[in-house]
Amino acid sequence: MADRPAQTRRLVGWLLAAMAVAGTVDLLTDSPRIWFGPHAAVEVTFVLLGAAAATLLLRGWRETERSLADVRTALASRQSERDRWQALARNALRGLGEAMDRQFGEWGLTPAEKEVAMFLLKGYSHKETATLMQRSERTVRQHAVSVYRKSGLAGRAELSAFFFEDMLLPADISEPPARPSAG
Repeated sequence: MADRPAQTRRLVGWLLAAMAVAGTVDLLTDSPRIWFGPHAAVEVTFVLLGAAAATLLLRGWRETERSLADVRTALASRQSERDRWQALARNALRGLGEAMDRQFGEWGLTPAEKEVAMFLLKGYSHKETATLMQRSERTVRQHAVSVYRKSGLAGRAELSAFFFEDMLLPADISEPPARPSAG
């Protein structure tokens, strides 16, 4: 179904064309003695203006439809590009998730501690994690402390750095950039 603005433009274009045709018929059916008077000049002006407006409107409508077809083609191309990217990212994230789960297993985390660790890595607060897990905030804090103790990490920042520190965009450099000094 065509959109409402396109239907309106098309209707206005055809109405203007019909007005130009009707004005021409009216002018031709007038008696020849009126053809060279002011009345005929006004009718000719209206016919010409109507025909010009109809032509411009219909031409603009065709150009808009062509442009819209180009945009739809580009969008379809981008959608397939997006779908390919999402598939690649999904595979990479699945691999990362499996590697993280193996590491959580090596640390000996319980299922609840693993879940808390994932929420911490995603940036959720203890309170938000408690709400999502339907546990008390105190329980979530205890699980977080246990995650840090079992992993040997000092806190959320070190936990995040453990998994994500080396996640850099591919580059043509052999060494990672140096960390800024703390002093």
